[in-house]
Amino acid sequence: MSGKLARMKESGKRRFPRLAAAARYVTMRKKRFIALFVVFAHVVGALTSVQAIMRTRTSQGAIAWVVALNTAPYYAVPAYWVFGRSKFDGYVDKRRGGDEKASPIIEGFVAKSNEEGLTVPGFGEGNHLIERLVKLPATGGNEVELLVNGEEIFPSIWDGIDAAESYVLVQFFIVRNDGIGKELKKRLLAARERGVKVYFVYDEVGSLTLDPGYVSELRDAGAEVLPFNTMKGITNRFQINFRNHRKTVIADGRVAWVGGMNIGDEYMHGDGKLTPWRETAVKVTGPAVQTIQVPFWEDWLWASDTLLELEWDPEPSPSGADLTVMCVPSGPADRFDTCALYFLHLVNSATERLWVASPYFIPDEQLVSALQLAALRGVDVRVLVPDVADGALVNLSGWSFIERMEEAGVKVHRHTNGFTHQKVMLVDSDLATVGTANFDNRSFRLNFELTLGIRDEAFAAEVATMLEKDFADSRLATVDELMEKGFLYRLAVRASSLLAPIQ
Repeated sequence: MSGKLARMKESGKRRFPRLAAAARYVTMRKKRFIALFVVFAHVVGALTSVQAIMRTRTSQGAIAWVVALNTAPYYAVPAYWVFGRSKFDGYVDKRRGGDEKASPIIEGFVAKSNEEGLTVPGFGEGNHLIERLVKLPATGGNEVELLVNGEEIFPSIWDGIDAAESYVLVQFFIVRNDGIGKELKKRLLAARERGVKVYFVYDEVGSLTLDPGYVSELRDAGAEVLPFNTMKGITNRFQINFRNHRKTVIADGRVAWVGGMNIGDEYMHGDGKLTPWRETAVKVTGPAVQTIQVPFWEDWLWASDTLLELEWDPEPSPSGADLTVMCVPSGPADRFDTCALYFLHLVNSATERLWVASPYFIPDEQLVSALQLAALRGVDVRVLVPDVADGALVNLSGWSFIERMEEAGVKVHRHTNGFTHQKVMLVDSDLATVGTANFDNRSFRLNFELTLGIRDEAFAAEVATMLEKDFADSRLATVDELMEKGFLYRLAVRASSLLAPIQ
């Protein structure tokens, strides 16, 4: 039978010589196209790797990209176009243009704060490092209320929106059209009915599934609602790596809320897997609110190309409280790695206690070394992370540092009572930070973040009491536990750590 088929093929070639020649020609063209595509892909990969070397902020990230771009350019080159850049083109120019108009506002605010004795030079440390980094002053005369979990956070925000008389500024990474989302919308619609202006910015990547009708209803009521628009501009067309991770609400320029919360039912324990959801935020009253307005003002300028007219006259808290607050906005448009440098400064400054709570603990080499040094010089260094993470890769990467942490005396606690999403740091007996930044490369260098440093012994003691309860709901992670998980799991942990710089 096979001989008969062979004779039929041979007969077909003699009968249809042109068809056979055409088939050979097509095959040859395919092979030539594939060869040219392979050469072209590797040339583009090599050229792109040069850009990665020149522009990637960390050596680990540059190495990871160079290896990927030259070994698998077919996948790595498109990935680099989407995820690879570490500078947000366009925003810097927009901020520079806006600064020319904002500078008189900021200078006027600082001058009035100085006149009324509301600025605290050096953030109480006798130096101006942080002020030089963020170009904002630390202020006194503030009241700060610690808000624990959604049961305290959201009612406080709702009351603040209901009491607003002039304007409400709203900014979140994730907005969902669920129970919490509908409640926020209801409060904002009621504010519009009272004639209160509403300015709302959300991150289009984080809020990818947001119902368009949600935004339309607010806009129809006169609220100004905009996506942050990370892909604005020709050079950012395919760039989704930069995300606006800030979560703030500001009422009338007099009261502000900052924390790790987003707008979703999971933050009120509505997630079946991760409930109960552990979150922390703060309510701030006083002149620090104006400094919190600055990054919103800049983000709105980027998203809308318009300048907001806001309240910039500083007033001390009506309660007479006198807490010192430093607002630290950070992002990929900064000249320096503001977030990483700020956290590094705090770790290096600790002399007695350093407690860190973060859902994503993937520090870079300089932060790992700083934590080790802090523990070795006798500082009580503790890290609180969730035992059940909301991502497999994050969970694996979190284990990759356990050996180095344990060797130096850093205690890593895994929170077992639900999912801890708070972003809190406690330094010694008088300084606490609450904000939106995680302890990972994405927050350090790629996300737009906002962290508040609060210097006050009573407030720090309140944060310490809160974290002690969290530590009581946790277990100490050890190298022995990791070893018990088996070789394949440990291999996955090591492999995931290679992706830490670009996670």
